[in-house]
Amino acid sequence: MSTTITVPRPPIRLNGKATIPPWVGDLESFREWAKSDDYPKEGRFAYLNGLLWADVTMEQLFTHNRAKTRVTSALDRLIAEEDLGYFFSDRALLSHVAAGLSTEPDAFFVSYESVEAGSARWVEGAREGHVEVEGTADLALEVVSTGSVEKDTVELPRLYFAAGVREYWLIDARQEQPTFELFRRGRSAFAAVRRQAGAWLKSAVLGRSFRLVRGTDRLRRPTYTLEMK
Repeated sequence: MSTTITVPRPPIRLNGKATIPPWVGDLESFREWAKSDDYPKEGRFAYLNGLLWADVTMEQLFTHNRAKTRVTSALDRLIAEEDLGYFFSDRALLSHVAAGLSTEPDAFFVSYESVEAGSARWVEGAREGHVEVEGTADLALEVVSTGSVEKDTVELPRLYFAAGVREYWLIDARQEQPTFELFRRGRSAFAAVRRQAGAWLKSAVLGRSFRLVRGTDRLRRPTYTLEMK
């Protein structure tokens, strides 16, 4: 179940799993809620420039969670080995005030250069540590699920562009042949990167070419490999 709500609005109870408080009505109140103890441990939520989006369905094991895990683990390893910056996944909050955006991407990358330039900064939690990145990510990645199609393909590309994101990666593994698209900044919107021979996509942010390959494990379940060169 995914829901898009125009705010202000009454309290919302979603599938008996999560309650969105009535005081959550703008970007700042959403960010406050997202960093509070009352924020739901299940489900995905985002503030999309005046719209409150929620999805409380469970992630599909193979076409979403497994695909996301394989891709993000490969990217995290690459970024750590080349000492490029910070790679975050699952429940990491990214907010950009001017774009009216606060969301938890499936994954995102913030380079050392972006932190040093002040384009991205860490926001401390009420109790301990840092719980939010405010500003611009160098790269954002989303894995499409049935409840997130419009968010991932329509709303987030527009808002990530407004937030200064340099590169947007989009994966949809719901079909037998998964799709992997890479978008980089154009003049007024993201533009799809053209595929090279062998279906490779060149990332200007990471300086590598990538392709997503689907396989089958010994129990005939799908598995995914993010190849790079």
